[in-house]
Amino acid sequence: MPIALLALTAGAFGIGTTEFVIMGLLMQVSTDLQVSITAAGLLISGYALGVAVGAPVLTIATRKLPRKTVLLALMAIFTLGNLACALAPNYEMLMAARVITSLAHGTFFGVGSVVATGLVAPERRASAIAIMFTGLTAATLLGVPAGAWLGLQFGWRSTFWAVTLIGVLAFAVLAVFVPRVKGEVKPAPLREELAVLARPQVLLGLAMTVLGFAGVFVVYTYIQPLLTQVTGLSESAVSPVLLVFGGGLAVGNILGGKLADRAPMAAVFGTLVALAVVLGAMQFTIGTPFTAVVFVGLLGVASFATVAPMQLRVLEKASGAGQNLASSLNIAAFNLGNALGAWVGGVTIDHGPGLHALGWVAALLTLVGLAIALWSRTLDRRAQKTGQLPADGASARA
Repeated sequence: MPIALLALTAGAFGIGTTEFVIMGLLMQVSTDLQVSITAAGLLISGYALGVAVGAPVLTIATRKLPRKTVLLALMAIFTLGNLACALAPNYEMLMAARVITSLAHGTFFGVGSVVATGLVAPERRASAIAIMFTGLTAATLLGVPAGAWLGLQFGWRSTFWAVTLIGVLAFAVLAVFVPRVKGEVKPAPLREELAVLARPQVLLGLAMTVLGFAGVFVVYTYIQPLLTQVTGLSESAVSPVLLVFGGGLAVGNILGGKLADRAPMAAVFGTLVALAVVLGAMQFTIGTPFTAVVFVGLLGVASFATVAPMQLRVLEKASGAGQNLASSLNIAAFNLGNALGAWVGGVTIDHGPGLHALGWVAALLTLVGLAIALWSRTLDRRAQKTGQLPADGASARA
């Protein structure tokens, strides 16, 4: 893999750390800013909704700029947003700072995915995406537990100061190693790029991502109270357990990339089924420390095994003009799933059966995503029969 791809991974590490680190700080933020746990959980929803807005807006606004320039500008926004989080005097300002930080997220991963696939041979595209997303897994494996430990030892603000420093370092790595491509393809007219949103399979791919991934955040948003209030672990034990989740993400991310390289749509089906099974098993595993740790590790594997297959599915269906936009929108779709999951989890805790039932609710959401994937595959088969889709295409191979 080219070193430029590893530079993209460094940027992904910084952004992933700030997205996920709040899960290990919910109780500290709740206590310090005098808000409820579910209100603190909305900091995740606010970030995710900011990604959903920022992805299409910034992708369109920067479509005529060199991709390296775009990536550096986005990393600058990310760094300044985290600085604002560290300085936020109250809950409202922290929410606003989280939203500002999130604006860079979708476009960074969307443009970064396109850059990554252009750095390797066609048969390695899914693996290239997976390598870039390894930055997210590394963030969860290293950044989130370290951030949770910092928050426990020195207060939650120290975590955001650390993430600000990560942003500065990631900016430097991107500036040095990502090549500035000469003669980049001139963007298509805006009308042609927006036309990608009229493709039913692109829309189905986005819906599949939102609902398929939402189940992860029904549970993961509230992992700290789950482990402390249901499993019975101490607050200091949460960080080591998050290391297990991060290790699972690393395994699942690479596994998903390899499966998608072989058969993209089959990988979508298999990973969504596995995720639904793991989520459904939560109620039976979260009660004791050993089984809870096993569950957290399997959740990491199953959740990120879905990422490369679903991202590649959208990229394939959005080929041509509008691919950058569709790629960024799918990152936004992942984060809409995060927001939906965090909200549904909060409703389940406050107005439903409570923390114990989060796994069942999460599994149902993921199964809805699987149903959309089956619908999308049915449309593929119809298109093959009418000759609109080549029988030897990537979707057909699935």
